[in-house]
Amino acid sequence: MEFQTTDLCDANEGKVRAVAPMFRSFGGKTRFSGPVRTLKVFEDNALVRSTLETPGNGAVLVVDAGGSTRCAMLGDQLALLGVKNGWSGVIMYGCIRDSGPISGMDLGVFALGTHPMKSVKKGAGDLDIPVSFGGVTFSTGQYVYADEDGVIVSEAPLL
Repeated sequence: MEFQTTDLCDANEGKVRAVAPMFRSFGGKTRFSGPVRTLKVFEDNALVRSTLETPGNGAVLVVDAGGSTRCAMLGDQLALLGVKNGWSGVIMYGCIRDSGPISGMDLGVFALGTHPMKSVKKGAGDLDIPVSFGGVTFSTGQYVYADEDGVIVSEAPLL
C-alpha cells in the first residue's frame, strides 16, 4: 500500500493527529500502517512477546514503554514473531536492540533508539488501554500511518 503521511495530512485536515518527531526507523519496512493495538509496559517486554505471538492481521503494535532508554523492549527474536504472525509494524516509545537483523525484516519498526541491554520478563503491563506520548493518545481500533516523514493517527481508515 503506497501512501505518504504528508498527503494524508493534507487530504484529511482536522481528522488526523501527528506524533511529535522523535522516532527513528529501524525495520525493513520504512512505510507501514494498520489498525492500532496498544500496550503499556515499563522495562519489561514479556507482554510485547506474548502479543506478537498472536495473529497481527496487519495491525501495528503501539507500545508505551515510558520512553525508557535504559533497556531494549524489542529484539530480533520478537520482531521475527511479528513478521511470522502478520503484524504490519511496531511503534516503540522506548528502545530496541538487534537493529541490524531487524533492518532486513518485513516489519516496520519505529523506536526512540537502540540499547544493547535486555529488559526484565515479569509480565507486568496492560494491553488495549489508551496510551499517550508525543502529544497523541493512541487507542486500540484507531489507525496509524508511519513513513519517513512521521507518524499520524486517525479514528478511521484513510485508505
